[in-house]
Amino acid sequence: MQRTLFVAVAFLAMVIAAVLFLVLRPQPSAGVADAAKGARFVIGNPDARVTVVDFSNFLCGHCRDHSNNVLPLIKRDYIDTGKVRYIFRDFPFGGQENVIRAGEAAACAADNNLYLEYHSALFRAQLQWAGFSGETLDRYFTDLAAQIGMAPATFSDCLKSGNKRAGVLADQRLAGDLGLTGTPSFFVNGEKYTGQRSYDSWREILDRALAAQPAGNDPAGSSSPARP
Repeated sequence: MQRTLFVAVAFLAMVIAAVLFLVLRPQPSAGVADAAKGARFVIGNPDARVTVVDFSNFLCGHCRDHSNNVLPLIKRDYIDTGKVRYIFRDFPFGGQENVIRAGEAAACAADNNLYLEYHSALFRAQLQWAGFSGETLDRYFTDLAAQIGMAPATFSDCLKSGNKRAGVLADQRLAGDLGLTGTPSFFVNGEKYTGQRSYDSWREILDRALAAQPAGNDPAGSSSPARP
């Protein structure tokens, strides 16, 4: 009788422990599936099995290193070969008006199908424009646009219009909704990664994601935002 009671109590304890584990374990960030939805700037095969969502800040040093040193290798080996779709999101921190403006400038470049080129130029020139604001900052961004082949007047009109600000702020809100607190932050098929990492680390992550995702299944949803 005592043995039976002991077994019953032990079983009940196991059930309670299992329920508590399921309830109390850390949960994925709410809405991670939304990380890719409504994206404005996308490169790569829209039907790729792996989607990377990159939340970066144009004045983040680690983001600059990723853009300058790692992204070109990811592009060469995974994006250009059709394996990965890569989405760019703006993540300015509170009070960073110049970073918001940089996001607006990059969006104006996207209107000329030069988003990636301007994105890269902003990071390469990060230390040059970091302290600028107002008209000085706008002139710098316009000059930068001219250097990569955009008509200065057209770009300047786009920047002055303010039409691109809403998109930057929408990305900023999304980052908050996803619980992101720093940059760079990434989602790879919905799995979150934070901080800068080497290309070897990225290769492991992407190869693992590709192996886990059957061909023909798009984990990020069926939406295919316009490419920059």
